Amino acid sequence: MNLLDTLRAEQAATTAIRRDIHAHPELAFEEHRTAALVADRLEALGIETHRGVGKTGVVGVLRAGTSKRAIGLRADMDALPIQEKNDFTHHSRHPGKMHACGHDGHTAMLLGAAAHLARNPEFDGTVYFLFQPAEEGEGGAPEMIADGLFTRFPMEAVFGMHNWPGVPVGQIAVHRGPVMACADRFDIEIRGHGAHAAMPHQGIDPVLCGAALVQALQSVVSRNVDPADSAVLSVTQFHAGDAYNVIPDVVRIGGTVRAFRPDVRAQVEDAMQRVCAGIGAAFGANVHFSYRRGYPPTINTVPEAEFCARVAGEVCGEGNTLIDPKPSMGAEDFAYFLQEKPGCYVWLGNGPGEGGCTLHNPHYDFNDDAIPYGVAYWVRLVERWLADA
Repeated sequence: MNLLDTLRAEQAATTAIRRDIHAHPELAFEEHRTAALVADRLEALGIETHRGVGKTGVVGVLRAGTSKRAIGLRADMDALPIQEKNDFTHHSRHPGKMHACGHDGHTAMLLGAAAHLARNPEFDGTVYFLFQPAEEGEGGAPEMIADGLFTRFPMEAVFGMHNWPGVPVGQIAVHRGPVMACADRFDIEIRGHGAHAAMPHQGIDPVLCGAALVQALQSVVSRNVDPADSAVLSVTQFHAGDAYNVIPDVVRIGGTVRAFRPDVRAQVEDAMQRVCAGIGAAFGANVHFSYRRGYPPTINTVPEAEFCARVAGEVCGEGNTLIDPKPSMGAEDFAYFLQEKPGCYVWLGNGPGEGGCTLHNPHYDFNDDAIPYGVAYWVRLVERWLADA
């Protein structure tokens, strides 16, 4: 029996874990039940277990043989503040909370891999199973790093996986370089001088200034960033005034910036600063620009990506590994791990990406048919990375 057939025979148990986690979603740094479930199962497998890493994170340590080599595998555990609209039996039991991004599947698959590797330790070295909290915007990865992740658990490389709607089940996508973008936020406050709307000459209109600023910001990417590179600047908020006949004192604008390269990210920020200063001077308004860097771009290291592509081809078969598809303008805090260690973050096919199958959708559900492929990928990755020297 080959590995996939073996894991299909074990799929029911992993699916039950996945659905249990789905029914009990927990938000960032609140993953107490999920973390306890993970830790209890690791300990039941005889795997050395460390709780409370990065607040609610869990790390399992599995050793075999005598090699000093080590590899890290990461799964995220948190859910989203979304009201689920599914009615299947494993729907969320917690109003306003939902596993709408598949972290329930990621956690279950890594537990499935831990179980298989504990029973079949056909490798030489150490595997660190990293169950990370708070991926959805709160930064669980830097919390684990700050808690000494890479000093307490010294690994050569770290690997991540995310289900990907739109990629067929049985396929894995691998990027040799950028896979996800940064996720930055900006806030702009424009202070003018309020006046009667019928007498605008008596004031400084921040609404007019804001309208000009929004339009000018659209030139930042189109006229500053090399067309061969990629960036997105989206204004998503514009707050001004409360009355029909009053020009307000203040306008507030907000939005997001996405880019795949750190230098492009810096270029966009600098250009926005210049535009804000110039538009403010032109209209006689005081423009305060605040730029907050969020998750950095997720950039795979090439040797590790090529290694993962070979493993994916072994698991899924020739022709079922997608090499260098278009990266996503979404963001992922696995990027912080890749700033510390070489590694690779892959996309696991989750089936059709239509309707409720899309990520962050109230009708989303992880595709359990993908479980054997995800578990097999983790197992083969360990066995090939930690092969006998």
